[in-house]
Amino acid sequence: MNVNQQPPMASPYGQPQPGYSQPSYAPLGGGYPGPYGPYSGPATAYQPGAPQGSARGPPPVSTNQAYSQYAQGDIQNGPPPMDHSMAQPAQRPPVCQPYSHGAMNLSGPHPSYPQQYGVQPSMQQMTNQMSGMQVGSGPLTSAGPGYAPPPSSEPPISAAYSAAAPPSYTQAPHPVSGAPSQPPPPSEPAAPQPYYDGPPPSQQPPFPSSAPPPSQPFPSSSPYSGPPLPANPGPLQSLDNSPSHLAPSPAQQTFPNSAPPPVSQALYSGPLPPPDLALSHLPCIPCPVPCRPAPRPTPLPPGPMQQPPQPGMHGGYPTQQNGAFGQPRGPQPGYAGPQYPGQQNYGAVPAPTPAPTQKRLDPDSIPSPIQVIEDDRANKSSEPFTTGVKGQTPPLVTTNFQVKDQGNASPRFVRCTAYNIPCTADMAKQSQVPLAAVIKPLAMLPPDETRPYMVDHGEAGPIRCNRCKAYMCPYMQFIEGGRRFQCGFCSCVTDVPPHYFQHLDHTGKRVDCCDRPELSLGSYEFVATVDYCKNNKLPQPPSFIFFIDVSYNAVKSGMVNIVCQELKTLLDYLPRENPEADSVVRVGFVTYNKVLHFYNVKSSLAQPQMMVVSDVSDMFLPLLDGFLVNVNDSRMVIESLLDQIPEMFADTRETETVFGPVIQAGLEALKAADCAGKLFLFHSSLPIAEAPGKLKNREDKKLVGTDKEKSLFQPQSGFYSNLSKECVAQGCCVDLFLFPNQYVDVATLGVVPVSTGGSVYKYTYFQAEMDRERFLNDLRRDVQKPMGFDAVMRVRTSTGIRATDFFGSFFMSNTTDVELAGLDCDKTVTVEFRHDDKLSEDTGALMQCAVLYTSCSGQRRLRVHNMAVNCCSQLADLYRNCETDTIINFFSKYAYRSLLNTPTKTVRDTLVNQCAQILACYRKNCASPSSAGQLILPECMKLLPVYLNCVLKSDVLQPGADVSVDDRAYLRQLLSCMDVSESHVFFYPRLLPLVKLDGGSLPMAVRNSEERLSKGGVYLLETGLYLFLWVGANAQQELLSNIFGTPTFSQIDPNMTSLPELDNPFSQRLREIIDSFRSQRSRYMKLMVVKQEDKAELIFKHFLCEDKSASGGASYVDFLCHMHKEIRQLLS
Repeated sequence: MNVNQQPPMASPYGQPQPGYSQPSYAPLGGGYPGPYGPYSGPATAYQPGAPQGSARGPPPVSTNQAYSQYAQGDIQNGPPPMDHSMAQPAQRPPVCQPYSHGAMNLSGPHPSYPQQYGVQPSMQQMTNQMSGMQVGSGPLTSAGPGYAPPPSSEPPISAAYSAAAPPSYTQAPHPVSGAPSQPPPPSEPAAPQPYYDGPPPSQQPPFPSSAPPPSQPFPSSSPYSGPPLPANPGPLQSLDNSPSHLAPSPAQQTFPNSAPPPVSQALYSGPLPPPDLALSHLPCIPCPVPCRPAPRPTPLPPGPMQQPPQPGMHGGYPTQQNGAFGQPRGPQPGYAGPQYPGQQNYGAVPAPTPAPTQKRLDPDSIPSPIQVIEDDRANKSSEPFTTGVKGQTPPLVTTNFQVKDQGNASPRFVRCTAYNIPCTADMAKQSQVPLAAVIKPLAMLPPDETRPYMVDHGEAGPIRCNRCKAYMCPYMQFIEGGRRFQCGFCSCVTDVPPHYFQHLDHTGKRVDCCDRPELSLGSYEFVATVDYCKNNKLPQPPSFIFFIDVSYNAVKSGMVNIVCQELKTLLDYLPRENPEADSVVRVGFVTYNKVLHFYNVKSSLAQPQMMVVSDVSDMFLPLLDGFLVNVNDSRMVIESLLDQIPEMFADTRETETVFGPVIQAGLEALKAADCAGKLFLFHSSLPIAEAPGKLKNREDKKLVGTDKEKSLFQPQSGFYSNLSKECVAQGCCVDLFLFPNQYVDVATLGVVPVSTGGSVYKYTYFQAEMDRERFLNDLRRDVQKPMGFDAVMRVRTSTGIRATDFFGSFFMSNTTDVELAGLDCDKTVTVEFRHDDKLSEDTGALMQCAVLYTSCSGQRRLRVHNMAVNCCSQLADLYRNCETDTIINFFSKYAYRSLLNTPTKTVRDTLVNQCAQILACYRKNCASPSSAGQLILPECMKLLPVYLNCVLKSDVLQPGADVSVDDRAYLRQLLSCMDVSESHVFFYPRLLPLVKLDGGSLPMAVRNSEERLSKGGVYLLETGLYLFLWVGANAQQELLSNIFGTPTFSQIDPNMTSLPELDNPFSQRLREIIDSFRSQRSRYMKLMVVKQEDKAELIFKHFLCEDKSASGGASYVDFLCHMHKEIRQLLS
């Protein structure tokens, strides 16, 4: 994508975009002033009106538990004191700092703050309130009971806050950031880069579907539509009557818009929690809000841009600003905030002048994704991960590790949300931790690992349990001297066939156990017999058919010429089992606009022959012999055809296209050849020609944010759903390559690819010179990658749990069988499990995934993956063995699918509610009693809030005004079959500082925040779909010369999509890193060079997911505070 091109920029990203309607979250606190009612989930900017209650989450969400409120002393919050295995590098700042609450009360009612725009609290009031908070390392004069001096081994770090120092709202720039800390003159508002369809939000009137433009670089707010707060409220009364929580004087009140002081180490004098609870000790997060509701002030008349409070709406509450660096943000529509020097009055009542600076919550003191990733690498990358230990949590997806299969499937094939699952349904419901597995049946393995062995039992076929039909696996127990075996899944006893009999050793194991993959490994394959084939007939090798759109737009963009030229070489790389042998896959070619042109490329012909089918309402195949051919036999004719197609349609004026008949034609061809196969469709526009499956343009931005928004993600008609059912029955998989210049209704066109196990690729505003490399790499990988056809997958479980829900690209005609016309090495199927009986801690729980498929050579096979996990009766054991990355993968898929039937706001509320319930259950049942003001997270879930916030801010759930409906539908479909490693970088991109690239190791990543960028540095950002190379304005000349071959910042060409091949070690190593990143992803990541303060920088900043998003998505710090407030509501 060229950020300087003339047409409006399309959304190329599979990532959250700058425009968001997520409300900014109010910092957690004990209570809010009077005008605010009870909280019922974050509101969205798209939906005025009373906030809706949270919907139920993926597993049954229990009603809020009656949690007890702890009143004992705070527990140690910070890393465990002497755990050297998780020790941070010496150069990192300490995780926690000593902190005294002052007179803050951290319990009480928690009201709501729906996203509306109105008058903010006055600056003087907030200044007065904030001055009461005191942080220091001296005597804790006003701390609550249970506080003690810090341990002598950990000296206090933070300096004392002086109550006399008045707070200010101008955030001082980070030492390494070159972005301004002051806003520009009002005559030059920062407009968002229109890299999606349509003009920037600042040029649009505020209608319900638009998200507010970026906010100012001051402590922003979740705007407030209620009456203005009083300039000088009366003294606050503490809800706690103990002497140590005396009410502060008016001059010492906390105020809502401040940034809290840096998170401190909660000082603790009671017994520490048992180390095996693995707490992530987060410090007491200050709640900069009044402890008792303030008097209700008299409402002021709304200003020119201020929306009056709507009936049923509660006032919003301002939040802290997470880093006021870089592009200043414009005013939010309808929001009259505090005024600053040099800033226009946007319709608000003038506020008093601001006071000097107050520090905000220190991001270094909250859980860091980078630190967790680095710790996991340090601890788990050196030794191979052996799968023989049941219930063992694997290394993170970000860690390079080797797997040794010893009876459980490799984490490359199966990853679970929890490896120690609750014994009872009640316990699972109480914890709200989802029980799911992300299964990637045909995953590619690294070269140092052995691919699953093939087992051939001859005509008898695989050995199976008589009752549940589970396949032979390490969980089967042989009895009676080896003559019978007891099924580990259903406990049924089955006779061993005579040809499979073997004696047992003294431990009860078969003596040939180690020689048989199905008895000793977690993953293996069986050769399937004719009984496992359709119509009891061995399958034919599959076929590939290429359908090329030759309408005006497709020809003009250069797509037709590029496809035809590439296919001439690509046909030599069709998938094959044996690299030395020729592929047995046959190929066919069709071009189309509003009629279809079939080509006879029989090897005996001198020139290809075209046959035109103009009656698209009743599609048929005009030829049988010569349509599907072997490449080597017909190479000359095929190459002649591919040379002629661009010339034949070079002068076309036909703009209309069909789509449904194209898939019907491919389906008829595969039926006639009696084989499975894949259709490759290269399509450019909305199919408006008269034909079955004709679509109309239904894009309506006014529906975004309303209850009718879900209709935009549903197909226009049932035609394509019925067509996909026919395709699956035939084993016809569809891959769709889209080249749109406007709305094409991806939600409808993607139905057949998604239902058949296919893929959708989207190249908006395709330009041959800019996007050729990305498209061709995607096409090459799509044609060459290993895949199976006509697949059926079934997941069996041991007694007590069962598979209840499935997510991915497939079709289901019943409740148990996942049918896939095609299954490639990148596709995952996510399975959710529920209890149907009690489980036993002694036996654990078993899962077996069996996939029956036809290989690209035409052989019918069964691939089996087995997984055993532990069961627990204590919640602490569950929370000790969860995997956050897999939980986020499941939550995102659940949420994205829910958009088809549920308003977006409800989906987002459900996610927040379930996450809060998970953490509140841990706090109540597993953590030691401590002050309610503390946020305590399980060690293995301490990144759940930051990752969940990334999901909430993603374009699908929180679109900006410039995110098209097609982009959201595309990303929704894309995520549905992502594995855990891809969803991880999709939601939390990898940001690498390019400093020293010596040796084979990568530089350590930094956190995704603008504060971490240095003006003198160059950074590489990987999003899973794109690579950004960000260049600081003060980058060293030597660095620029090594990378770009030019010593000056101004001479760098921001339009380049590949780096020059320079003869220096730095350039070579950087290009190696980029190639390595690309090889790890299923989609080719286009490189974009972003110069600091260039217009493309807004796109880059959109992926800095720890910061506030441009139109309201909360920063990590704000969201963590919000989650703490939610947890405390549940506990009270």
